[in-house]
Amino acid sequence: MHSLPVGKRPRAALPPLGAGLLLVGAVVLGLTVGAADLPARGVVLALLDQLPFVHLDHGLTPVQYAVLIDLRLPRVLAAVTVGGLLGLAGAGYQGVFRNPLADPYLLGAASGAGLGATLVIVYAHGDSVGGIPVVPLASFVGALGGVLLAYTIGAGTSRSGGTANLVLAGVAVAQFLAAAQTYVQSANTDELRRIYSWLFGRLSGIGWADLRMILPYALVSTVVLVLHGRLLDVMSVGDEEAAGLGVRPGRVRLVVLLAASLATASAVAISGLIGFVGIVVPHLVRRLVGGSYRRVLPMSLLCGAAFLVLTDVLARTVTAPGELPIGVVTAFVGAPFFVFVLRGTRRVDV
Repeated sequence: MHSLPVGKRPRAALPPLGAGLLLVGAVVLGLTVGAADLPARGVVLALLDQLPFVHLDHGLTPVQYAVLIDLRLPRVLAAVTVGGLLGLAGAGYQGVFRNPLADPYLLGAASGAGLGATLVIVYAHGDSVGGIPVVPLASFVGALGGVLLAYTIGAGTSRSGGTANLVLAGVAVAQFLAAAQTYVQSANTDELRRIYSWLFGRLSGIGWADLRMILPYALVSTVVLVLHGRLLDVMSVGDEEAAGLGVRPGRVRLVVLLAASLATASAVAISGLIGFVGIVVPHLVRRLVGGSYRRVLPMSLLCGAAFLVLTDVLARTVTAPGELPIGVVTAFVGAPFFVFVLRGTRRVDV
């Protein structure tokens, strides 16, 4: 009776271990490769030198050290944070809606963030207020506002606690906010370059202040979503059966939606709109570890982080010394991969 679980534990630990090693390798690659290539040994020693009571001779020149600490490190950490949050939020949305096509932008987060950023870019005087970057803050508030509006409308029109009305409300809110954003853009064409630079997604220019701004929200949403994996597994059998097992589906759905929306808002606040991460990564993870959300959620966090770090390396090296928008690269990489996954899934189902 006890030999089977013991024999399975090492195999169950392999995917998280592999995802962790992939993420570490991606981070090292992201820190060393770029317009100014840095030696991997020097990068590792310089990072270890940041630890308390550790003093190492990293051998980097002052310019290389400045590039690493002030430019490359916050950018890679932003890719880790944004990719992990989008992958985790996508898995959470798919678990709540029981729909593999659900993504982090389903309930109007993208359109709300886009409108918030557009308004600030057009009408705000300056990029910061009291040392706080205003575009990330406005997009964060806009994303949360869009989701809360969609949830209020959807929940107010459904007494059963189902998800169909939420999706329809999300579509309606997204279209309305997108129309408002288009109106503002058409009336201020001189700012279109800055607006589209944000809409296509970018990790360049992200600093430590941006990361500090979203860190509390990212931590809270991550912990809440990961801890709800077991409840999402129970809800996968249906609301009535879950209620019979002592789970309150409406409450779980609300908490997961709010946490996933908070994660999405935190991500888009500093990176703009980056597509396909929240759809592709959970699909890949389910093919690796199965359908249990106790495994899918943390694995989506790790794999999403690694995916976006590697994608960012492509974005800043393919056309070097130029740079592609990260959202364009994720679409180029993610769309064909998603089609491949869907075709494979169809063959398995048949």
